[in-house]
Amino acid sequence: MNKPVVCAAITSNNVEAVKAAEPLVDMFEVRIDLIGEGWQALAAQLEKPWIACNRTREEGGNWQDSEARRKEELLKAVRLGAAMVDIELATKNLNNAVSLIKKGARCIISSHNLKETPPLDELEKIVKKELAAGADICKVVTIAQKAEDNLTILSLIPEFPQAKIVAFAMGPMGLTSRILCPLLGGELTYAAIERGAESAPGQITVSELQNIYGMLKQ
Repeated sequence: MNKPVVCAAITSNNVEAVKAAEPLVDMFEVRIDLIGEGWQALAAQLEKPWIACNRTREEGGNWQDSEARRKEELLKAVRLGAAMVDIELATKNLNNAVSLIKKGARCIISSHNLKETPPLDELEKIVKKELAAGADICKVVTIAQKAEDNLTILSLIPEFPQAKIVAFAMGPMGLTSRILCPLLGGELTYAAIERGAESAPGQITVSELQNIYGMLKQ
């Protein structure tokens, strides 16, 4: 079994909770749009690699300022030492943003469908667009409306054996895909620092996820 890479999403300035989770995770996602003021001070205290993310509202985030400011915060993260920056495929002037990000960090190009899980061929087109835009890691996230959606989204990973892929479905029905993504060759999966601090629907906590992986190893 591949050792699953677990990334904990930080959604608030709760430094104590972050430090408690640190031994259980491989990396963090700093959700600039959810943390707000103070995200830089929090990021400076992290002892594990971190991903900077400033998610648009259209893709499930909470950024409420201008698009120019949104990108500015992501570039600040590069200067602060972010290992990776997550930017949406739908971002205007994406190529310019990607080239600036890649001067100091790896780039995750992501796509989030908040309504459904489209057929596999549509998902493949998204990955191809992300690769063409210069993604170091391609991220495709959907909503699971039925159990079969887990299989559809996970099927994306073996379709691109030469690429680094993150693919899973959100929502309660998508939990299987969250757990299996890194076990089937996906680059990583996400978990919440603690209950009530989820960054997306269907996310379980770091400790719950590690307990599941511990059981699977036995």
